[in-house]
Amino acid sequence: MTDMQTLYLLVPLAPLAGAILAGLFGKAIGRTGAHVVTILGVAIALAASVYIYQDVQAGNTFNGTIYTWMVAGGLTFEVGFLIDSLTVMMMLVVTFVSLMVHIYTIGYMAEDPGYQRFFSYISLFTFSMLMLVMSNNFMQLFFGWEAVGLVSYLLIGFWYDRPTAIYANLKAFLVNRVGDFGFLLGIGLIAAYTGSLNYAEVFAQADSLASQEMAVTGWPLITAICICLFIGAMGKSAQVPLHVWLPDSMEGPTPISALIHAATMVTAGIFMVARMSPLFELSDTALSFVLVIGATTALFMGFLGIVQNDIKRVVAYSTLSQLGYMTVALGVSAYSAAVFHLMTHAFFKALLFLGAGSVIIGMHHDQDMRNMGGLWKYMPITWFTSLLGSLALIGFPLFSGFFSKDSIIEAVHASTIPGAGYALFCVMLGVFVTAFYSFRMYFLVFHGKERFGNAHGHHDHHGDHDDEEPSADHHHGLAPGQKPHESPWVVTLPLVLLAIPSVLIGFFTIEPMLFGDWFKDVIFVGDNHVGLKELEANFHGPLAMAIHGLQTAPFWLAMGGVVVAWFFYMVRPDIPAAIQRIFKPIYCLLENKYFFDRFNEIFFAGGARALGKGLWKAGDQALIDGVAVNGTARLVGWVAQMSRLFQTGHLYQYAFVMIIGVFILLTFWFNRG
Repeated sequence: MTDMQTLYLLVPLAPLAGAILAGLFGKAIGRTGAHVVTILGVAIALAASVYIYQDVQAGNTFNGTIYTWMVAGGLTFEVGFLIDSLTVMMMLVVTFVSLMVHIYTIGYMAEDPGYQRFFSYISLFTFSMLMLVMSNNFMQLFFGWEAVGLVSYLLIGFWYDRPTAIYANLKAFLVNRVGDFGFLLGIGLIAAYTGSLNYAEVFAQADSLASQEMAVTGWPLITAICICLFIGAMGKSAQVPLHVWLPDSMEGPTPISALIHAATMVTAGIFMVARMSPLFELSDTALSFVLVIGATTALFMGFLGIVQNDIKRVVAYSTLSQLGYMTVALGVSAYSAAVFHLMTHAFFKALLFLGAGSVIIGMHHDQDMRNMGGLWKYMPITWFTSLLGSLALIGFPLFSGFFSKDSIIEAVHASTIPGAGYALFCVMLGVFVTAFYSFRMYFLVFHGKERFGNAHGHHDHHGDHDDEEPSADHHHGLAPGQKPHESPWVVTLPLVLLAIPSVLIGFFTIEPMLFGDWFKDVIFVGDNHVGLKELEANFHGPLAMAIHGLQTAPFWLAMGGVVVAWFFYMVRPDIPAAIQRIFKPIYCLLENKYFFDRFNEIFFAGGARALGKGLWKAGDQALIDGVAVNGTARLVGWVAQMSRLFQTGHLYQYAFVMIIGVFILLTFWFNRG
């Protein structure tokens, strides 16, 4: 094994070592020891990732096997790494955001009794995500895919004494199983028709796959493979209708909201489709399916953010909407724009989640924005960094979100993929919606009348964990006369460090990532898909793009959203209440999240419950209990009952039975003869 291969191994194994030490020896090493070993492990992974990035920049890539697990039926199951520009970009994002979350957690979870366990989980999650993005084969990809799902289950249900948290992590687990079933089918089809699980070997046979049809249905094989793979992405990246788990996952502590739902797990599906671009480019049907699903998610999940009052749920629906934008980019073959938005979004969305957590700390764990207002005076660092994150989210020119979001909109505008017109409508209207709900949250939380410290918002009973974030029906809140406070430096430092790339990284990386050779030989776009070619022809540098952006429709739509939010919630707060009364059916639809949960509860959970009840009655009660268990007992009882008739103790009865028996035997004997 070469020195570089050893370094590749160090990236995922360093966080794994920290997770093991904090998890198994947490009591022995204490709280300080737990956060030291896990932060050190992630810091080592980040430093190694930076070195590997520099090596890739110098033109060195790697695609090879580290360890062969087994060979079965001609398929090789192995641990291998594919180190290229896409991989190192994901490695840097995952390790940097993870390091910020680890540092933030020191302050956020300071008094939680599960302190060491939490650090072990988030470090284990980092290991799982790194194994996913570094893989060079489908077996390792699926291992990382399932591992991040498992650890997210543990993190969402971290406060396992809360019924709401247990419900949320079970919901996340089950919904992801639906998507993962499709993902596994796609991998199975690839293995069956190519005889390999290695990316390079599968991509080499892509044209062969495109010329084949499914044996039974006659569907194009490549379309079936791509749609099955994307169903897996729909679960992980929370696309309609498999999005229902993500808002409820806010039951977990805020640091994992930033880690899982901003930078890593939910973007795994986006990364996977971009990695599979040699396959998706061969099926316009699959791309159209991806495009329509992404556009629907981008717009309709944004609408739900408008009616939320829980600060974390607003950011959660924002994540759903932005994942829709990334998926739209994949659908129009703008894979580089999708992963570019993935990168910029990781920083500003992690910033917004951690900023929301800082507000929750300052508000004594009250998450209801209706109990806030005027916090900018008390929490200046949180206020300013949250403003920067919000401007990046709405795509304000020169901020990182502007470059990535506008690139996606331009790619959709130029696309000829079926469904592009619908997608353009959704992403354009989504710009206004995003700006409206983002600055609704910003104004309600940081400006306007101070609404905290009211008796109705405070509960004297703090529950079992004084430091935890309660659900919407279990807020703590500030006591009358109590004022908010800025969070400690271990909370505000990650906010500042995340704010820097949220503002700057798009400006410095758009040219190499979208129009340079950064993704050369990594992402493939067919000649028939225009993708970003029109934008590239008109690109004259990031500054010129930002200046031109001041004249475009997305900018004015975003500004319109900001102004309407300001007018509705700062000047005339009676207007939203009036709109709610007038459009009560629409508000009810949004409040109930389009009744997706109700439908799933009735159709899927109800169907499963009915099936289970039928199996219980027919299988357990009738067959097992009725026949196998009780039936056997009844048979033995009947035999015993009959035997009692001949066991009386009277000799004449025994003689009579013997005579009858001899008569029967003789009759049987003569008849046989």
